[in-house]
Amino acid sequence: MIKDKSKNHGFWLIIACIWVLSIFQISAQPMNDIRILRHQGVPMKDGVVLYADVYLPEKTGKYPTLVVRTPYGVQRPGMHETMVKFAQRGYAVVLQDVRGRYESEGVWEPFRDEASDGYETIEWAAAQAWSNGRVGTQGGSYLGHNQWAAASERPPHLVAIFPILASTNIYANWWGMGGAFRLSFNYGWGVVRMPNKIMLPQYWHTAAFMPENKKYENILMHLPLKDGDLQSAGHEVPHYRDWIEHQSYDSYWKKISDEERFDRIEVPTHTLGGWFDIFVMGTINGYVGMKNHGANEEARRGTRMIIGPWGHGSSQSFGGVDFTPDAERDYFELQLRFYDYHLKGINNGLAEEKPVELFYMGVNQWRNEDDWPIPGTDYKNLYITSGGSANSVRGDGRLTFEKPAQSNSDNYRYDPDQPVPTIGGNNCCGTPTLSGPRDQRPLERREDVLVYTSDFLEEPITIAGPVKMVLNAQTDGPDTDWMIKLIDVHPDGYAMPVSEGILRARFREGLDKMKLLKPGQQYQYEITLTGTANVFKPGHRIRIDITSSNFPQFDRNPNTGEDLGASEKVRVANQTIYHGGANASYLVLPTVPGFGE
Repeated sequence: MIKDKSKNHGFWLIIACIWVLSIFQISAQPMNDIRILRHQGVPMKDGVVLYADVYLPEKTGKYPTLVVRTPYGVQRPGMHETMVKFAQRGYAVVLQDVRGRYESEGVWEPFRDEASDGYETIEWAAAQAWSNGRVGTQGGSYLGHNQWAAASERPPHLVAIFPILASTNIYANWWGMGGAFRLSFNYGWGVVRMPNKIMLPQYWHTAAFMPENKKYENILMHLPLKDGDLQSAGHEVPHYRDWIEHQSYDSYWKKISDEERFDRIEVPTHTLGGWFDIFVMGTINGYVGMKNHGANEEARRGTRMIIGPWGHGSSQSFGGVDFTPDAERDYFELQLRFYDYHLKGINNGLAEEKPVELFYMGVNQWRNEDDWPIPGTDYKNLYITSGGSANSVRGDGRLTFEKPAQSNSDNYRYDPDQPVPTIGGNNCCGTPTLSGPRDQRPLERREDVLVYTSDFLEEPITIAGPVKMVLNAQTDGPDTDWMIKLIDVHPDGYAMPVSEGILRARFREGLDKMKLLKPGQQYQYEITLTGTANVFKPGHRIRIDITSSNFPQFDRNPNTGEDLGASEKVRVANQTIYHGGANASYLVLPTVPGFGE
């Protein structure tokens, strides 16, 4: 008897469909009609009332609840549409203006009240008749920081958080990097866009605030930095002046640092970021910090991370590079699946998946990983070397995995009045500079940029993880900056940056330890670069650029040794980079197995 195999195939196809639907129940959930409760007062313990809009399914009931706290206004374009989508899928959503912003009472002071106000808002939401007492938090950027801050206060009804594109240390991965001040961002966001006055959305563009007789780039050149707020705002902006005054990682910053309090966070977290986002180190540090220091096993095991080839938002193309349609991810669906698992208890397969998902540039592919750093990472030293003339791409700077036996050095002059301009990199939000993987060749023609390039690769080199530069150098003044970029040079010459880092020399012993240099003395510096994942393909070359400025992304170090913001003048610095022999300088590359291995 001949069996009808097509019927068997049909049977197993039906079984497979049933299994898929049972795993991915998101698609099977009904779409609710919704209702909105406007201008709901949420009292804080100090008497200040914060106001929120509450989005609810139309049907009366108790629902898992999301708390979203924003300084940008609850009516900001895009916010309403997202909250509607969550309510349609069975969530109550509390969308609140933070203290001192828009409809909420109180005084706006960035970061300072978000932990306590977030705690009280979460507990208020859990007690409402429309909440089932299970609360999650939602939002990106400043809203993501708000999630970390509130979670560290351990609200009893908080179940899970999903900070997107968010800082975890306002000093180390918002205010600055390596002790260098993120001038264009801090000024564009803190003075122009978010002063202590409410600015309407139509005026958020930086140019709208500029006096007619001044250009933004000229304002950022103004010295001293400490009164830079007067150049555009026309008045003192207290938080900007506080940021300038607190130039090191002191108690002012530690009090609001999420990285000081990972061991207080008791709930699963999901971070999401972009390789070119200004807060990518917050995305990474949030995952690693919770994995290693979360308050309990549930929090440690439940932490997850996704990083794509993005800036401050998901896209297929960024910085002039098309990363293919696979690069885009639906933020809403990623969040919904996480919340459905933790707040609704839907078994959608999330727990069985690897906790880390990375987009590998170069081959433009996603890959799931067991952890970060990736287990089994082989850290290889990539040494710089030259015949003493590595200045510009025309020089003789080279890279090699073999440690050069002979010591040598390269020299350049850093003139703060002629800084190396920002082209691409990790920047965003209220600044005139373009971020992302933009071609570095215009900068590499400068004599104050040292360029070290490998031979053409015969085999692919895959990297993923933390990147660090060990640099032996000296300067003739009491302070200066060291700026490092890791670059993937394509066969056509396009120089694509994949990681960058900067260190203000006075912070060489730690961001909470300031110590000026002895002019003319050689020091060894360890410079942290942004994490990355990239495949350097055959026919490509690896390149390292070294210089002392990246303006206006970072403020110009005046080389005088004065406190941040105090200098009214600058001095030219004569820089020496040592390499080879006992003075080896090298980049530490986190190499991992390639695709298909």
